Amino acid sequence: MTDWYPLGQETIRLLVEAGLDPGDMQRLIVAALDEDLAGGTDVTTTSTVAPDHRSRLDLVARASGVIAGGPLAAGVFEVVGGADITTAVVAADGAPVVKGDVVVTARGRTADLLLGERTALNLLCHLSGVATATHRWVEALEGTGARVRDTRKTTPGLRVLEKYAVRCGGGVNHRMSLSDAALVKDNHIVAAGGVVEAFDAVRAAAPGITLEVEVDSLEQLAAVLDAGADLVLLDNFTTDQMREAVRLTAGRAELEASGGLTLDVAREVGATGVDYLAVGALTHSAPVLDIGADLEG
Repeated sequence: MTDWYPLGQETIRLLVEAGLDPGDMQRLIVAALDEDLAGGTDVTTTSTVAPDHRSRLDLVARASGVIAGGPLAAGVFEVVGGADITTAVVAADGAPVVKGDVVVTARGRTADLLLGERTALNLLCHLSGVATATHRWVEALEGTGARVRDTRKTTPGLRVLEKYAVRCGGGVNHRMSLSDAALVKDNHIVAAGGVVEAFDAVRAAAPGITLEVEVDSLEQLAAVLDAGADLVLLDNFTTDQMREAVRLTAGRAELEASGGLTLDVAREVGATGVDYLAVGALTHSAPVLDIGADLEG
């Protein structure tokens, strides 16, 4: 394993402000860099770049979108080069960018910049893709009162960052882990012997936890409302059924639409009066935002 440097103080400050643990982010960066080197060295760079050659590397948007992960990308270069590297996050997380905008700048030894380039871009492009995809849903729902939420359909090991990117895009986070909140789904209902039975079992075992119940019919909705549910997930309801669910609920609980939602129907679903749209695609299917690296001597 290579000996890596700590994150810079400004990067640490930005990560803390973003609600990200700098220690966790440092470990993630180190793991990614170790994966790239695999115990060896950057053969191409050490063969072609003089050890004392210095440059500036700009990470530049190649397409329009919303940025997430700028401090993390800057941190990659700092972990590689230490005090010999200076970085600047030009586009703040959550900010819109257009083609040609500089997102992050790093200066230092060219070999260090090239070593960190791909890891920095992998993180920045992916997270900015999630933020950009989320923002499209936020725009589609504007004025409806509904908000888009993520799910646990995240990349293993990257959940904290992907959910952070959702927030950068203007979305709302669902639970981070299974212990944060309870979500009674169809298989729990089968195992417990009924939707009310499952609801009552969780409420008895964990009376203080946020509890959401998935229903697949208006009859189940009525039953869990009578049982005292305050958050209900409407699984694969049509928009007509959603409107009826909103009418029946009459403000007694928050409602979340889920199941096969696509961007082209987002506004129609939001207009039914539901509070949230649960969209796993925010994290499991978001295309990267195209960001490239331009080296200046």
